[in-house]
Amino acid sequence: MVPAWVDGRLMPVEKLEAHQRGLRHMAISVFVMCGAKVLIQRRAASKYHTPGLWANTCCTHPRWGEEAEHCALRRLREELGISGLVTVFADRVEYRAEVGNGLIEHEVVDIFLAEATLDLPVSPDPDEVWETRWVELHELAREVEATPERFTPWLRIYLAEHMERIFGKLHLVQ
Repeated sequence: MVPAWVDGRLMPVEKLEAHQRGLRHMAISVFVMCGAKVLIQRRAASKYHTPGLWANTCCTHPRWGEEAEHCALRRLREELGISGLVTVFADRVEYRAEVGNGLIEHEVVDIFLAEATLDLPVSPDPDEVWETRWVELHELAREVEATPERFTPWLRIYLAEHMERIFGKLHLVQ
């Protein structure tokens, strides 16, 4: 159950139902950084939406009653086997995007950054993650602009519309 707004009230709703109905709901996104490099993941082919597309380090929906920061740490561990990082709240953004199969993400997203080293041990869950790679932030923005079909709608939105809000002055350094 994810926190979603129904008739103006925040209520627990099944995740798939929230996407089928396009309900505004809570989410988290994490960007693990090493200086100007970001760890991105390619979503598993078995995902029910946006399979095989590249996304930020991880993202999900908090469980009903779960704090966003705890959710971010949980999902780093579950999707990528990453633990021991400290997450820092970067911003909250809202977006609405079609994600295929008649599903809509209308999300209010708490975005977190975490600093790591390039030798960070990563052990992806194959049901969640196809592969990972480190890429320089501005190179990623160029890749997204050149081949948007390879990336999730939310990553495209984050980089096109919210880069400064998420990454602060880092987005100015090239």
